Amino acid sequence: MARAVPLGPVAGVVGLLAFVELTSGILQGFYTPLYTDIARFLGVHDADVNWLEGAQLAVSAVVVPVFAKLGDIVGHRRMLLWSTAITALASLALAATDQFGLFLLAWAVQGFYVVWLPLEIALIYSRSRERGAPAALTRRAAGLLVAALELGAILGALAAGALEGALPLQLVLLFPAGATVVCFLVVLLGVPSMPPIARGARFDTGGTVLVTVALLALTGGLSLLRLDGPGSVLAWLVLVVGVALFVPFGLYERRRTDPLVDVRMFRDPSLWPVFVTAGLFGVSVLGAQAPLSTFARTDPAVYGYGLGASSGQTSILVGVYVLSLVVGAMLFPLVTRWLAPRLALVGASALVALGYLLFVPLHEGYTQVLLNMLIAGIGSGALVAALPATAAAAAPTDRTGVATGLTNSVKTVGGAIASSVFGIALLGRAGADASAQAGTAGAFSGYLTVWLLCGLTAVVAAVLLLFVPRRAFGDPPAGRGLSRGAASVR
Repeated sequence: MARAVPLGPVAGVVGLLAFVELTSGILQGFYTPLYTDIARFLGVHDADVNWLEGAQLAVSAVVVPVFAKLGDIVGHRRMLLWSTAITALASLALAATDQFGLFLLAWAVQGFYVVWLPLEIALIYSRSRERGAPAALTRRAAGLLVAALELGAILGALAAGALEGALPLQLVLLFPAGATVVCFLVVLLGVPSMPPIARGARFDTGGTVLVTVALLALTGGLSLLRLDGPGSVLAWLVLVVGVALFVPFGLYERRRTDPLVDVRMFRDPSLWPVFVTAGLFGVSVLGAQAPLSTFARTDPAVYGYGLGASSGQTSILVGVYVLSLVVGAMLFPLVTRWLAPRLALVGASALVALGYLLFVPLHEGYTQVLLNMLIAGIGSGALVAALPATAAAAAPTDRTGVATGLTNSVKTVGGAIASSVFGIALLGRAGADASAQAGTAGAFSGYLTVWLLCGLTAVVAAVLLLFVPRRAFGDPPAGRGLSRGAASVR
C-alpha cells in the first residue's frame, strides 16, 4: 500500500488553479441545461446543437497541442493566462449575438478553456518534482482540480436552471462570461510563474500547419456527411483525405528535434494505451453531453420517448451527474493507494461502459436515467483526473506539457468525431421515429446509437489498458531518477 503524500509547498498554487477549474466547470455545466433554449433562441433544430460541440472540439483539438508545446517552451503559466483571456472574450461574445453563425464562431473559440487542465497538471508536476514523489502528488492534486471543475459544473448547471425564464437568454449568458473574466484576473494576479522546462526549444510551425489542415479536413468531411448524408461521395473523399494527412504529419514530426507532437510517445507501452483511452473516453464525456440534455427535455407525451424534464429538472439531473464525477475524481488517488494505477484506470473505464450500456434497457424514467448517469459519472470523474496525471508520470521530463496536452487533444478529437456522428444519428431518422412535430426532436434510434457507442468504446478502452506495464504511472524507486518515460520514448 502506497503512503499518502501531502501537497506541502504546492498547496497554494493548487488552490489558485482549483479556482480556474471551478470556472472551467461553470462553462461546462452552465450551458448544458440550456441547449434546448439556445436552439429555440437561434431558430435551429435540436440536432444542430451538436454543431456547437463539434466546432468547439475541433478548435480545441488544434489549440491543445499548440498551447501545451508553447507551455513547455515559454512557460505553462503564460499560456494559461493567454487561454483564459481568449476564453473570456469568446464568452462575452456569446451573450452579444443572436445569429447562429456568430454564435457558432464564439462557441468554437471558447473551447480554448480545454487547455487549462493539461497546463495546470504540467505546472504542478514541474513544481513537485523536487519532492521526490511527483506522480503521487500530481494524482492527488489532479483529483482536487477535477473536483473543483465538477463542483463548478454543478454550480453552473444550478445557476442556469435558476436564471432560465427569469431573465432573457442573452442576460443569462452573461453569468459564465463574468466568471471567465474573474478567472483571468486570478491567473494574472495570483498564479506564480516558473522557468520553462524546455527553454531554448523552437516552436514547430510546420507541424502546426500540417496538423491543423489534417484536423480541418477530418472535421470538414464529418460536416459534409452531416449535411449531405452517408451517401455523399465528396464527404467520404474529404474524410479520407483528412485521415491520410496525418501520415505526412507523423513523418514530418519524427524528423523534428523539437516536434509539436512527439509521435514516438505513441510507441511507448505506458503511453499509447493512455492516449487511445483518452480518445475513446472523449466519445462519451464530450460527445454525449448534448444528446443527454436534449433527451431529458424531450416530451414523451408527444414523441413517445424522453423524460419531459424542464430546464430546472435537467439542471438537477446534470448536477447529480457532475457530483458523481467529483466522487470519482476524489476516489482515484485513494484507490491507487491499494491498487496499481493501471488497474484503477481499467475499473474506471468499466464503470463508464456499464453506465452507458444500462441506458439501452433503462431509459424510461427519471430515476433510471439518474442511476445510469451516476455509474458512468464515477468512472468518468476518475478518468478525467487520471489521464493527464498518468501521462505526466510516464512522459520524459521535458515533454510533460506535450504529454498532458496529448491526452486532451486525442480526447477532443474523439469527442469531435462522436459529436458529428451523434448529430447525424439524431437527425437521420427523426421523421420516421417522431410525430408530425419531429422538426425539433432528435430520433430515438439516434439516442440508442449514442448510448451503445459510448458504452462499447469504454469497453475497448478497458481492454487496451490491460496491456499497460504493471508498474506504469508510479513514482520510480529512490535513486533511479524521475524521468520514467525518457528511456522508452527516446
